[in-house]
Amino acid sequence: MAKTIHTLTPSAIATAHALIKPYIHTTPLLTNTTLNNLASTPQSADSLHGTEWEGQTPSNPTIRFFFKCENYQRIGAFKARGAFHALLRLIEEEGEEVVRGRGVITHSSGNHAQALALAAQTLHIPAYVVMPRISTVSKISGTKGYGAEVIFSGSTSTEREAVVAEVQAKTNAFLIPPYDHFDIICGQGTTGLEMQGQYAALVAEKPGLSVHGPRAEGQLDAVITPVGGGGLNAGVATFFSDESTKVFGAEPSFEGGDDCRRGLLAGERVQAVKTLTIADGLRTPVGVLNWEVISDGNKVAGVFAVTEAQIKATMRLVLERMKVVVEPSAVVGLAVCLFNEDFRRMVEKEAPDGWDIGVVFSGGNTTVEAIGKLFA
Repeated sequence: MAKTIHTLTPSAIATAHALIKPYIHTTPLLTNTTLNNLASTPQSADSLHGTEWEGQTPSNPTIRFFFKCENYQRIGAFKARGAFHALLRLIEEEGEEVVRGRGVITHSSGNHAQALALAAQTLHIPAYVVMPRISTVSKISGTKGYGAEVIFSGSTSTEREAVVAEVQAKTNAFLIPPYDHFDIICGQGTTGLEMQGQYAALVAEKPGLSVHGPRAEGQLDAVITPVGGGGLNAGVATFFSDESTKVFGAEPSFEGGDDCRRGLLAGERVQAVKTLTIADGLRTPVGVLNWEVISDGNKVAGVFAVTEAQIKATMRLVLERMKVVVEPSAVVGLAVCLFNEDFRRMVEKEAPDGWDIGVVFSGGNTTVEAIGKLFA
């Protein structure tokens, strides 16, 4: 069957999970009472000062969080799921010898770079990775450490793609894009499949963790993920498309990093983004195939944005209260739940009893030096 938007289904996500399970970690689903209490307390007037909600009565939703910790995934991010799936499918379709003879290429600021490098090393395939010169040093060294040949480029997607074309002309390598790819989306969607199964088991064992208590039916009310290229959000939304769970996206607002949110308002995909947000994994525009999923209101219920200060404050909370190491990109979903009054007011209005919200911590690829610099 041809790979089209119509074949991007929950069953395709389940098939992907069966294929990649031997190669990935089943990451933990954590809860945290302190963050539940913070989210379920109105923000102060001071914290709303200078925002678009200044002078308004703060919302008072009830929220219980369930954190899918993909920072504990192989290479420290969910990207391992999509990379292994795309490479395994490519080998199925083209044959191992053909793929080994030509190799694979991608462009990425770091997490997909490391993920494809790991998958290629595991499956004995040569890999070429185009990375922006400003990529995090640890992500560059990680990619090289898995045996990939790293080629540097400018930071925009246009600059990256130009270098990819040059390398492809010399090597004839197969392109495995970081997000705008059917098999990548299916692989990333396995995050949602695991999360839902873990949540159902957890609330069956401990109903008190859910806002619904003993009435908990084992289905998350909502899930929120970061949105960069959109592979994770589109994959998770695909998995939940036959369920009652609402799926949301989260972005940084800095320098127009909220291209998905703006695109949804305008009714068309924003094709280019140039932002130096601290959420470096979210500096790319949403992919074409990903946009088809995310712009479908039956699959994604909305996308919200947060500021750099809110991302930093949320990262501090996760580090200090949960003792979990995350990168800035990973916490934008939680930041929306804590600080975005439009989102919080929606939860309060739609669910007087509250929501159980699955939050994907997308990665933890940062360093002590980077964290120190961020909070200096």
